[in-house]
Amino acid sequence: MSRFGSDRAKEAQEGGAAGQSAANGGGTRRGGLAAIWEQVGTLVIAVAIALAIRAFIVEPFRIPSGSMLPTLLIGDHLFVNKFLYGPRVPFTTIRLPGLREPRRGDVVVFEVARGDGKRVPQIVPVDSHPDLPRDDFVKRIVGLPGDRISVENGQVTVNGESVLQRKTGRTHTDEVGRSLQIRTENLIGCAHAVLDDPHFRGLEKPSFVVPEGRYFLMGDNRDYSNDSRKWGTVRFEELKGPAFILYWSWNVNGNALQFFDPRNWWSAEKRWNRVMKRVRCETPALSESAERDIAPGGGPGVRVSPPV
Repeated sequence: MSRFGSDRAKEAQEGGAAGQSAANGGGTRRGGLAAIWEQVGTLVIAVAIALAIRAFIVEPFRIPSGSMLPTLLIGDHLFVNKFLYGPRVPFTTIRLPGLREPRRGDVVVFEVARGDGKRVPQIVPVDSHPDLPRDDFVKRIVGLPGDRISVENGQVTVNGESVLQRKTGRTHTDEVGRSLQIRTENLIGCAHAVLDDPHFRGLEKPSFVVPEGRYFLMGDNRDYSNDSRKWGTVRFEELKGPAFILYWSWNVNGNALQFFDPRNWWSAEKRWNRVMKRVRCETPALSESAERDIAPGGGPGVRVSPPV
């Protein structure tokens, strides 16, 4: 082979190697981009699934006040079932069909509007001031659409029947040191605990009929709850869903950032016995002695039988 031919062969060999190297480099870059996209895509899908679950199935909430004592404690963290009543499509007024209607005794999370306390009261129903900022509250449904409700002298009356309470002999000391009586209330088939201050009378509500499509809600800490007795009924559209389980509980009152404060994990009281506790009504236990059945105002109570 001539020298000229040998040089041409060598150049071709070197060019082939360079082309192969460039091809390999391009493949490496494409492989790197594919790996990055795979990780980002996985993260995007995970976030989308989490947001969908939060919007349509369950949503976490924190209890910041004592209005639902002794059922819910300050520092309880719970899940709300948004699927049961029918979830609302985000950023719209559209609500998907639910599994059932709200029931008397359900502990529900719902929206209220926040006023400035001057021109507009601090708490008002959302539909009365849809332009105001919103906040989440948690209370118990006492009155359904069409119910006649009254709360007078501490006595709750539903459709002419006085709601029975029973003494337990136990007390609860709240966050400011008040000793409150723990009683068991039979809210027409839904037995649950309530607190009563024998030395203070809470909010009252003259007899009225709950409008259609609206609900009357009260806190279980009856004498120290800001609820429908003061600011009125709530539309179905504002009900997010019933609370159904506690996933965490500790003696810390703050936002989600409190989870990242190591001092809380070291020093705060953890209520392990409340973790995974269900939020639900109990079956009313019929009292063996009518002497324990009382109306909160001191008069005789009227026994309310569970619904058939």
